[in-house]
Amino acid sequence: MADSESGATVIAFVSQKGGVGKSTLSRGLAREAAKSGLAVKIADLDTQQGTSVDWHRRRLDEGVEPVISVEGFKTADQALAQADRYDLLIIDAPARASEATQKIAQRAALVVQPTNPALDDLGPAVRLFHELVKAGIPKKRLVFAINHVLTDAEEVAAREYLTEAGYDVLRGYLPSKTSYRDAQNHGRSVTETRYDALNSKADALIQSLINLV
Repeated sequence: MADSESGATVIAFVSQKGGVGKSTLSRGLAREAAKSGLAVKIADLDTQQGTSVDWHRRRLDEGVEPVISVEGFKTADQALAQADRYDLLIIDAPARASEATQKIAQRAALVVQPTNPALDDLGPAVRLFHELVKAGIPKKRLVFAINHVLTDAEEVAAREYLTEAGYDVLRGYLPSKTSYRDAQNHGRSVTETRYDALNSKADALIQSLINLV
């Protein structure tokens, strides 16, 4: 992974809504990258919630390896200034669209928008990407990830909706499983649950993301 501007790769997770999986996928990607030996930083821009920062504390308390660097930042500029210190900078953006979202998207090698499969989530998600394209962000740098899936049919319908809207969708998806939540409650990522099948499911989604960078 390398970015011609700073020697680092920036991957951003954005959304207009909370609870769609930005922090979940940020942690999963960070864990897999750190496991492979890369210097990784998660920049948590949601200073009110601090979801990834709190998860980092739990991970340290539980003694989970590898150790992943996580820090909260008030602005996108502060977070992006960290890029030259790491191989991979992961931006966990706040749950709202803003000028900062566009700034992050302009700098990122890849912008990932997680979404739940319900139309209430898919519609706003597509509109956000439309706004980024209108602001000059190339479509090839925008990709969806489908999370919280209950049935295969639900995943297929969501994938068709997003594809028809003109956007790429990561291969694989995260099913709605309590074991994923339990793992994160103990400072682990979705690739570190107690169940190999769930870890493989999550790893397939993360690897499809890595393959795009």
